[in-house]
Amino acid sequence: MHILKQNSIILMLVLSMMVVKAQNSSKVKLITQENIFPESTFKSCHASTLVELSDHRIMASWFAGEHEGANDVAIWTSVLENGKWSQPKSIANGIQNDTVRFACWNPVLFKNKKGKLFLFYKVGPNPREWWGEMKVSNNDGKSWGKAIRLPNEILGPIKNKPIQLKSGKIIYPSSTESVKDNIWKIHIEISDSNASKWNKIAIDNGEFGLIQPSIVEYADGSLQMLCRSRQNVIVETWSTDEGLTWSKPAAISLPNPNSGIDSVMLKNGSQLLVYNPMISGKDWWLGRSELRLAISKDGKNWTDICTLEKHEKGEYSYPAIIQSGDGNIHISYTDNRKNIHYISVDITQL
Repeated sequence: MHILKQNSIILMLVLSMMVVKAQNSSKVKLITQENIFPESTFKSCHASTLVELSDHRIMASWFAGEHEGANDVAIWTSVLENGKWSQPKSIANGIQNDTVRFACWNPVLFKNKKGKLFLFYKVGPNPREWWGEMKVSNNDGKSWGKAIRLPNEILGPIKNKPIQLKSGKIIYPSSTESVKDNIWKIHIEISDSNASKWNKIAIDNGEFGLIQPSIVEYADGSLQMLCRSRQNVIVETWSTDEGLTWSKPAAISLPNPNSGIDSVMLKNGSQLLVYNPMISGKDWWLGRSELRLAISKDGKNWTDICTLEKHEKGEYSYPAIIQSGDGNIHISYTDNRKNIHYISVDITQL
């Protein structure tokens, strides 16, 4: 029954991809498209995140080193100012003592309503045994405090940015991968406005294997999470009580080749989603050679508005997306593990 159900999902996705054609809308205006640093800067890099600083500057962060999981992998940042990215700077590592060092993973940048800048990231030998750490900056990342290890069972945002509610609470989309049996589960973490008091909310994942959710808040206060899955489809779940309870996860009409996604709620009430519009192959990187931008007014009905990448092979994955104060859209993603690519677009005509 499970195989038949999964095959029916794949068939549904194939049919939907035949109907929905990715067309670059004339109303999507490209502002900037560039790599953040020179091609030979790192042997390997991945998992970028974006945040807007003061004076319309944009900060990007990612992990980089010998290869994903290597002990020398650290967290790096660069700032876009006056049209130019600054030289990458390492701001966090996994050094435990003089003889022990672990890899760093999946940085997430977030600025709260009081202007405090947070860097959340993971440290450990692998995604099944890592733990969460954070650093705080009170001057837009010019300097950072010491690394703070998050409480036991708290990982922080696992890939995508959190959101801060009107009440001040911060909602973090998170997930775990088990040491045994390779079980994937999403959950929510909630903190106060200073990320000092934490609570974990379990979510029933139903029949899906889910990780790396992205979260948005609608005008009526409802929350939606869109998740990476093993079932070749993006999966959603909803909350109407500030994240305390969540609906049963359900597949939406968009495919997911076991790869990261990200979304953002726009000021006009629409939602943008960056995703790979394919299904997974026999190897983990297959299905990541095309990357699209889609829009929705209700989180259920999606329209592709721009193809960011389309190739016969290669990896263009793990996107991050934000909207800056001037209304422009900023997107970053992994470019074949050799660079972090950055795109900004104007969608005010949509």
